[in-house]
Amino acid sequence: MSAKKRFYAYVVPGGKQDVVEGWPACERNVSGVSGARYRGFSSREEALVWLGMGAEYEVRVKKKMPPGIYFDAGTGRGEGVEVSVTDANGKNLLHTVLKKSELNPFGKHHAGPEATNNYGELLAAKHALTIAIKAGVKRVTGDSALVVNFWSKGIVRKDRVDARTAKLSAAVARLRKKFEAQGGHVIRISGDDNPADLGFHR
Repeated sequence: MSAKKRFYAYVVPGGKQDVVEGWPACERNVSGVSGARYRGFSSREEALVWLGMGAEYEVRVKKKMPPGIYFDAGTGRGEGVEVSVTDANGKNLLHTVLKKSELNPFGKHHAGPEATNNYGELLAAKHALTIAIKAGVKRVTGDSALVVNFWSKGIVRKDRVDARTAKLSAAVARLRKKFEAQGGHVIRISGDDNPADLGFHR
């Protein structure tokens, strides 16, 4: 069975932009280029729409998703790992649990200078669960298999992660138990369909 094709739209300072097939072709054009913006899509048409809408990371070219809380993390703005939590329409929700001073101009939260993307995903899951419990929402969704299937359940290899990650995993697992005891469900979806997706990862 052949691998599913993935298309990448990119734009670099000076105005050069294109849609290419496969990450290596995109990487050749954006790697090490300050201010480059890029994003992966499942079709060339979606990639062209994103470019046509200004190649902004917050622009969503997604199918309609069920109501719920969605989370993600990414590193594309070059300022470390960012955390995103939105509703099904991509509307930011972090302001409901974090102070304005903890959010960037895009309504996202920086996970800290030493944070990995996986840590950012776990932190995003924490905020998503907190918001869902507070609002009585029964669906929390993210695209990280590691976080949805393991770390948010407290299943973490303590010999392979730092103490901060292990501690956060335990805290998120407690929140998830509370959420599920109230009838909530944590679901994994593709990053292509995630309204909270920052579009920074491959």
